[in-house]
Amino acid sequence: MGVEAGAQAARSRALVVLRIRSRALAVALLPAAVAVILLAGAATGRLTGPGWDAARWVLTPVAVLVLLAAAGVALVVARARPAISPTVPIAEEAAPDLYRMVRDLADRLDVPAPSAIALTPDCDSWLEDRTHRAHGPPPVEEHDEIAGAGKYAQRRHPVAPVLVIGSPFLWWMRVGELRAVLAPVVAGTGPSAHPDIAAARRFVRGLDAAVAVTSAPRRDPVSRVVLAGVGWVARLLLRSCRGHAAEMERGVAAAAAERAQAVDYGLRIVAQEQVGLAYAGWDRLLTRVALPAWRMGRWPSRLDAGVVAALTELSRRDRLAEGFASRLGERPACDLLEEPGAIDEAASLLAARLFHGGPAGPGPDWSPVDWSEYPEEVVDRKWRLDAARLHRVLDEMGVRPATGPTAPATGAPTLSRVLDHLTETPPAWPTDGPGPGPAPGSRPDTDAIRETDGTEGATAGDPAPSDDEDLSGTTPRSATLAARLSAELAREEATATPRTATTASPTTTASPTSAASATTAVSATTPAAATAPPTGQTTTPDPALWDDRTLPLFPLQPPRTARELLADHLTAMVCCAAMDTAGATPGLDWLDGPTLLVNGDRTADLAPKVLSLIEDGDPTPLRSWLSQLGIRPEKPVRLG
Repeated sequence: MGVEAGAQAARSRALVVLRIRSRALAVALLPAAVAVILLAGAATGRLTGPGWDAARWVLTPVAVLVLLAAAGVALVVARARPAISPTVPIAEEAAPDLYRMVRDLADRLDVPAPSAIALTPDCDSWLEDRTHRAHGPPPVEEHDEIAGAGKYAQRRHPVAPVLVIGSPFLWWMRVGELRAVLAPVVAGTGPSAHPDIAAARRFVRGLDAAVAVTSAPRRDPVSRVVLAGVGWVARLLLRSCRGHAAEMERGVAAAAAERAQAVDYGLRIVAQEQVGLAYAGWDRLLTRVALPAWRMGRWPSRLDAGVVAALTELSRRDRLAEGFASRLGERPACDLLEEPGAIDEAASLLAARLFHGGPAGPGPDWSPVDWSEYPEEVVDRKWRLDAARLHRVLDEMGVRPATGPTAPATGAPTLSRVLDHLTETPPAWPTDGPGPGPAPGSRPDTDAIRETDGTEGATAGDPAPSDDEDLSGTTPRSATLAARLSAELAREEATATPRTATTASPTTTASPTSAASATTAVSATTPAAATAPPTGQTTTPDPALWDDRTLPLFPLQPPRTARELLADHLTAMVCCAAMDTAGATPGLDWLDGPTLLVNGDRTADLAPKVLSLIEDGDPTPLRSWLSQLGIRPEKPVRLG
């Protein structure tokens, strides 16, 4: 441990945490010590008499009970499985250059090298202690939070923490930038190797894991009572040392930053700009591009490569990002990997698990998709399925097909049907032939209009438009249709959830983390070997320490509101009409996700027209836009 001020402060806080542990042990041993004194006094004839005998009879059972309770608490704290972050481990043979760079960096910093390297689908890097005996893979059928109960404890050997690197950094950053960003992280292995800090961390992690164990639902009433007492003691100790543990971690971080100042300091300032840019591109890629694919049952298999494309596009559009793309001529950090494609695929599947809760491996309803196939496999399919759902809801509401001189007589789905329904004053076109429309010269069927305006078309159990504040600025027809779409989508998701759950592997789980946990436990299973070429351990996530019951761990977005659902479905219907009647094509925008291409150019002005129809019931802007692009709303549309 160095002489940095932060390291000294961290050690002093670690000693405070250890003193709290010692005081708890002293409190547990105090009744036993008094009982031993009383028994020894009786044996020597010094403490005799009715009062001393009564004290011995009362205090001896109390001491035994306190010792048993303390032993139970200590057993739970020692055996509880600390939470770890879900990662993709990288074996040394899969990335020898990366391991060599990290070891050289540790030598320059004069700190121990990390014991292993792992990747996480996030824009962050940290050190993680995985020396607990419970971090080995437990039996497949076991879901107990206390690992290794009834087994002999193995001798603990000092092991350096694992270096966890954000996978987007490897693809976007250059080798020098990655080394500069990792310097303060690797420097943290120095303070972490100090015995006092390591012992304090083990104690805090054990308390946190014990709290998670006691918070898990139990069917046995006896175990619930026992673990409730253990949880009370663990929470009391955790509250006592939480502040000191936080200050200890701050001291460790300050010491690491101070030690790393001498290594690539100027380059690290530039690299920090790339960290923020990578985070923005990663977030945009997940929410705008990956999320629609995940909802379709497809997971992009090259998310990290997509970050480079997204940030390159951002640098082309945004003048603030100018110059960043010029770095692409330098050697990327992903060249430090032997097979970057296989590792990217494993990280992409892990990202889908964490942020969306998809199955552990590919299947009929969960298959990978390449970026070149994204427009046809995801965008086109998504739009047509949304359009089909929109017309299915209109059928349930009893909305008639479009009327007018150019409307098809077959009752096929058209965009005009949607436009006419959402228009505040539907046109009363005469029809030239048989069909569901009014007879020539007749007046519009006002009773039918009232039937579908949201007052009589809704069924019991559907949310009333007035109950949703999000629909307060829409027309009654839009509000009713949005509510019905929301209910229909909820029913589809409810029926799809059990089927998705059965495709996941029944692996074991880590305990859910409490508020004091510094790491996260989720359920992880090994991706099927068919998704990527076998590369040893490179495509295998960490052992099964996470649980399908906690997924998705980090939902990307809150559930879409009814207004957003209606806008998405109406946009999808417009895009389907454009593809079927005007020769438009689906496309992928790296920053905005699915997009409509007309003559090879993306259309960016559709959203205001759609909102005008939803909020005001005015189809004029949208109809003018359709006319300019040659889109025929009265023509039939192919649905998904």
